Amino acid sequence: MNVQTQIRAAEPVTTEHFDVLIAGAGISGVGAAYHLTTQCPGTSFVVLETQKTFGGTWSTHRYPGIRSDSDLHTFGYRFKPWTSAPIASAAEILKYMGEVIDENDLARHIRYRHTITAANWSNETNLWTIDATRIDTGEQLRFTTNFFWMCQGYYRHDAGYTPEWTDMAKFKGTVVHPQTWPDDLDYKGKRVVVIGSGATAATLIPAMAKDAGHVTMLQRSPTYFRTGRNAIEIAEELRRLQVDEAWIHEITRRKILFEQDAFTRRTFAEPEGAKKDLLAAVEAVLGKDYDIATHFTPRYRPWRQRIAFIPDADLFHAIKGGKASVVTDEIERFTEKGILLKSGKELEADIIITATGFHLSANGGIDFAIDGKPLDFKDTVTYRGMMFTGVPNLVWVFGYFRASWTLRVDLVGDFVCRMLKHMKATGVNKVTPELRPEDHNMPLLPWIDPENFNPGYMMRGMHLLPKRGDKPEWQHNQDYWAEKDEFPAIDLEDKAFVYG
Repeated sequence: MNVQTQIRAAEPVTTEHFDVLIAGAGISGVGAAYHLTTQCPGTSFVVLETQKTFGGTWSTHRYPGIRSDSDLHTFGYRFKPWTSAPIASAAEILKYMGEVIDENDLARHIRYRHTITAANWSNETNLWTIDATRIDTGEQLRFTTNFFWMCQGYYRHDAGYTPEWTDMAKFKGTVVHPQTWPDDLDYKGKRVVVIGSGATAATLIPAMAKDAGHVTMLQRSPTYFRTGRNAIEIAEELRRLQVDEAWIHEITRRKILFEQDAFTRRTFAEPEGAKKDLLAAVEAVLGKDYDIATHFTPRYRPWRQRIAFIPDADLFHAIKGGKASVVTDEIERFTEKGILLKSGKELEADIIITATGFHLSANGGIDFAIDGKPLDFKDTVTYRGMMFTGVPNLVWVFGYFRASWTLRVDLVGDFVCRMLKHMKATGVNKVTPELRPEDHNMPLLPWIDPENFNPGYMMRGMHLLPKRGDKPEWQHNQDYWAEKDEFPAIDLEDKAFVYG
């Protein structure tokens, strides 16, 4: 720390006040800022972002080929038409978000390199006090706000999850987690092993296979994927007819959402039929002689874990062309040359990539307190996956697994703006979700039913998350097609909301 930074740190902390404070300038935070600007004009707000620019995941993740694993017609905001191919690169998504910021004059509200360290609610003042550090100077900052909107996501951005395998230190090559990808990693002509078979692995492998000597996907168990053209026929046809882009966006969104809903329902009603169709698409590329039963047939029914879309089947074409391969086995230990598998086979590698997931984070690394008493979110019950019992004037954006994250950004944005206007109209200063008398005998369950959805990162971090109940109000049901009608109909005078 230099002398100038020490002087700044010793200076008295000044306090700024805003009606709303938003944590994060990723896809959720930018959406929240837009909704406040358009639905609650005159509301003062600030967006505090740890990184040096907007974008969240699309800024911090820099591995080869990074792209969306769901279509941009629904991952894009409802208010901003998406006009390119549905599966988009990080650069294209950042360009789109930049346009949203510019077109709506949002940049003046965003402060970069500001990381929030603590948030304390006072029932005496009905305010959140937010402590933050300006990373580039070390300056300590303080804000007060009536309403805290958490848009920081659900995982740690500074480090990904890598299991502790035996003898990792013995490996003479390079080990990389995609979340902290080094800019100078040279993999041209190298032997690469990617551990994992989720959306990240499925993105990395075809991108790296173009230049690497060979890329091996090492998986403990298979994952479902969907394939298809990186194009939406109805959007292409409407453009040929010179239909307005806003109409194209809305029509295409509705068609995609209708088809996603139908497919999701089928995975519950006819899981074997849905499974057969998914595997048939893989076989169409790899051929009948490929061992799809071993490498691409999961033990779980479709949609118990996220299904990534593989545009133009590029992962499977890389495998078919011999530039990539799949090994389904478990790791015994690392060796100097690579990985020894439990089958006894050794996979030799120059580079090992651990595409093994996230560290779940319910609080964004923020020390929360209410009247000075530490708050642990696991001791609360969630109201519709966005508010928490006993926690006033706070909303968290947690998106969908089976639909695009941003669909919930828009729904939550509508709800928050409606709540803020309701509070202003009724002259109240705080709203706290509380269990109603009829809810007190309700069973309290994990955040999400593992029989419904059970990816590894959720199972590892479930103990950190709030509880859910067995009623719609007290859970995040992951069902956009129900919530799109339920959210606008939420009764703000329901006894679940305690005003003060």
